[in-house]
Amino acid sequence: MLEPLRQGLPPLDPAAVSDAASCSLPARYEAVGDARRFTRRTLDQWDTGERFDDVCLVVSELVTNALRHALPTTCVRVDHAPPVRLHLMRWTERLVCAVRDPSQDSPVARETDDFSAESGRGLFLVDSFSDSWGWHPLAGTLGGKVVWALFQLPATPAPTTE
Repeated sequence: MLEPLRQGLPPLDPAAVSDAASCSLPARYEAVGDARRFTRRTLDQWDTGERFDDVCLVVSELVTNALRHALPTTCVRVDHAPPVRLHLMRWTERLVCAVRDPSQDSPVARETDDFSAESGRGLFLVDSFSDSWGWHPLAGTLGGKVVWALFQLPATPAPTTE
């Protein structure tokens, strides 16, 4: 169900990008709340609040995974390269949330039948609440990887002229 994990974003027309926003997140678990608040403000500005619950859940899971599994236990923040970064990008009918972290390790979905467990089901939730998701390693000086989730947005009706 969750495979393949290593895949790029589906084709998106760069000319159709409407908005983009990003924020750096400190290497502490309180950053998950910061990410949710940033997501709420951004989606409200973009008038896409109808997908907030799904997007917020996925953002929370992706940021938690980055903080829990992608950072060394003694994470040293470098000013020009924050350890975790959240990106939100909106196309006409698509929204992508992407979380960048410094680890080269692929996300690993745990197989579990215990859906009441408090951990280990994050990627299952990402898969369930987004329309598609994946990850890819970063090349060059950035290093690390990006884990992304795509959400379809309702079509905006064309304005009527009278």
